[in-house]
Amino acid sequence: MPGSGTDSTKPWTAGGPLVILVEPQLGENIGSAARAMGNFGLSRLRIVNPREGWPNEKARIFCAGADRILDAAELYPDLRAALAGVNFAFAATARERGMAKSVVGADAAVAEARQRLAAGGEVALVFGRERTGLYTEEVSLCDAILTLPVNPAFASLNLATCVAVTGYEWAKAQSAGALPFAAPERSPLAEKADLFAFFDHLEGALEAAGFFRSPEKQPSTTRNIRNIFHRLGLTKQDLATLHGAVAALVEGREGREARKAQNNARAAAKKATGGGEGGGA
Repeated sequence: MPGSGTDSTKPWTAGGPLVILVEPQLGENIGSAARAMGNFGLSRLRIVNPREGWPNEKARIFCAGADRILDAAELYPDLRAALAGVNFAFAATARERGMAKSVVGADAAVAEARQRLAAGGEVALVFGRERTGLYTEEVSLCDAILTLPVNPAFASLNLATCVAVTGYEWAKAQSAGALPFAAPERSPLAEKADLFAFFDHLEGALEAAGFFRSPEKQPSTTRNIRNIFHRLGLTKQDLATLHGAVAALVEGREGREARKAQNNARAAAKKATGGGEGGGA
């Protein structure tokens, strides 16, 4: 869902290498690429000669709130101009180009980019057109080739997807793989005495309900039930919830039986007095 993970109270992560989109054909893909950049902490976008012109309303719609990236995007007429101030550039391509250049995956490209940026250099990640990718001449302007281990029979990636995969590696390296949140702390594990008290409660309710139909099988059935709960590693909070569930089931059954008995009594009294039936001489 768009915006479902957005929290304006948290600081916006920015920086990273430049992302250069060469002649993107659709505003939708520019916006989606900007969204992917925002997801993973990349904020500097350069756009080379977009086919539908700039600014682009569809890009604004598809960025899903990453407007600041589009607002700060820089427009260039060609890749040579867009590489101004860049010391090292990775050309993203799915095709072997026959060039004597290093070929690296997204993780290795990000590792090198982090080193170069930390040393004061400027690094760019260059992505090509949706239909044809980068031209060979454009790849020749870059220092290394960035590619991904995709299906060789179907290697064409959506532009924004390619940006997202690379951005993910950037974010993972920046955070050392730490996730943004963890499971909440569980309440303490239940003590054996508490667990045994729950067994007594549950087994008593089951016996009252007629669950143990065979006296011969009752001991083994009871052990099986206990082993189910032993395997779960129940906490004190878990036991409190289970006690409540068993109590509600028992009270519900007793309430239904009481109401049934009351209804039967009323019906018997009515029948005995002939109430509600018309009669006459």
